[in-house]
Amino acid sequence: MERSANPFAPPMRSGAGSAAGLGASASLLIDPKRLAQCFDREPFGFSHSLERLGCFGPRALRQLAARYAGHPRDYFVSAGAASPRTAFTAVAHGQCGIEEALELIDRRALRILFKRPENYDREFRELLETLLAQVLGLLGGVRGVRVVRREAGLFVTAAHCITPVHFDPEVAFFMQVRGEKTYHIYAPQSMSEAELERFYRRGAISIAEVNLRARDPRDEHVFQLLPGEGLHQPQNSPHWVQTGAWRSVSYSFVFETDVTRARARTRGCNYFLRHVGLRPAPPGRHPARDAAKERAMQRFLALRRRYWNIMGRIRGW
Repeated sequence: MERSANPFAPPMRSGAGSAAGLGASASLLIDPKRLAQCFDREPFGFSHSLERLGCFGPRALRQLAARYAGHPRDYFVSAGAASPRTAFTAVAHGQCGIEEALELIDRRALRILFKRPENYDREFRELLETLLAQVLGLLGGVRGVRVVRREAGLFVTAAHCITPVHFDPEVAFFMQVRGEKTYHIYAPQSMSEAELERFYRRGAISIAEVNLRARDPRDEHVFQLLPGEGLHQPQNSPHWVQTGAWRSVSYSFVFETDVTRARARTRGCNYFLRHVGLRPAPPGRHPARDAAKERAMQRFLALRRRYWNIMGRIRGW
């Protein structure tokens, strides 16, 4: 079983986007060589200092939840899953508001996701900017590609609670702040192109359900995360999570680039090519073909959005 925390040397800092209000209180301790070797390819563990921040305390979380009240699209409240193989969308959700869920978290098996807390709290905005700047600084920037989406998530989860297996369509850095979690994660190479194509054909930013039985147990990484420990989660990495004996508080930030989005649209196009009996090459093998597929999928998605917008207006008449 792999441990996640290793006290690596302090990271290189990037001045752009760092927040003086947080200073040295918010830092990631990541081995630059390991980041360069594994970034967006293999999960690996690192240390951090987020457990020192007051914004993760009980009173601060209650105040944050009050700001989310009345904005149900910006949070997600769900029960724990019966097993990691449970379909993600089959778990009961939406049975109470975010403030009530926070009050019940120590008495009921609940999972709370605060989406994009940086939009509701200045300190969380500074935190996202600070940590992203540190990662990009260690990477030496993203080498000419453009970051097109960056956002964070704050997770408050009851004890002995399971989040079922799924994957996310973006690069993530996950940090445990309170309590503990056992994080089961597979490298993105464990997913077949056909599985990825079925998800990316939708052109949506969402989670993807995964057949856990189809994963090779030899590809599994297991991280026992305590406060001050975190992990890097590459794009398309299947994972499931279980909390320990106490309430858990975790924080994650994700980002997409124009390159990762283009790769996603290429896979979406490959789905339709495969559906008509062809055998399309995976992204990266033929760059010129990839570009043509990406453009075709982009046009298709734009037409589909226009169609549904028109249908929505017609139905509203």
